[in-house]
Amino acid sequence: MPTETLTIVDAPQACCDDTWEAAYERFETPQQEVAKFRGRLRWFGAHRWERSLRVVELFCGRGNGLVAWRQLGFENLEGADLSEQLLRQYDGPAKCYVADCRKLPFEDGTRDVISVHGGLHHLPDLPADVAQTLDEASRVLRPGGRLLVVEPWNTPFLHLVHGLSAQPMARRAWSKLDAFQQLYEHEQATYDNWRSRPEELLGLFEDRFEIERLSTTWGKLRLLGRKR
Repeated sequence: MPTETLTIVDAPQACCDDTWEAAYERFETPQQEVAKFRGRLRWFGAHRWERSLRVVELFCGRGNGLVAWRQLGFENLEGADLSEQLLRQYDGPAKCYVADCRKLPFEDGTRDVISVHGGLHHLPDLPADVAQTLDEASRVLRPGGRLLVVEPWNTPFLHLVHGLSAQPMARRAWSKLDAFQQLYEHEQATYDNWRSRPEELLGLFEDRFEIERLSTTWGKLRLLGRKR
């Protein structure tokens, strides 16, 4: 990432764990991740939105979500993540910030869309950290602005995947399943804490946003909300 497109805000920075990184690379290639994100955005209807919207991708990591937005024609893009190491892997025009999602470096009511693809379940202090992040999202969004969230969710399918990934033979037969288990073991504490609070977490979203679209299938929460 060019230096002029990266801003480091006064926030605690996170370092990447080499084991996690290796497992993530085995689980999904960048091209596969971009295609996955692009499909999710279409599910939310983003391909029908005005391309001039100002979009912020939280927990953006190496920026594949930003790539997906750009492939759909959006150009006013920004990303935020705690890891400078991951952000420097992004090679694109979006302005990115090493920043804490609980204290965003944006002015009130200045953005149109805030997007999260699997970051909230990494927060250590639930429900307080999620509530604070959603408050920040609400503050930054203009009236009627959209919040788009995809996170893991307890469903029969997810239970099946975890059951399979706990079996050594299944992991040896399918490297992606082995990578999934390694990722899970790395983030198990926050991941399980997130999955154990479905009603409480949905309440946090509903208190702050008008829910326009909601799905809890195939192990994922997909939620589209509008700022009240």
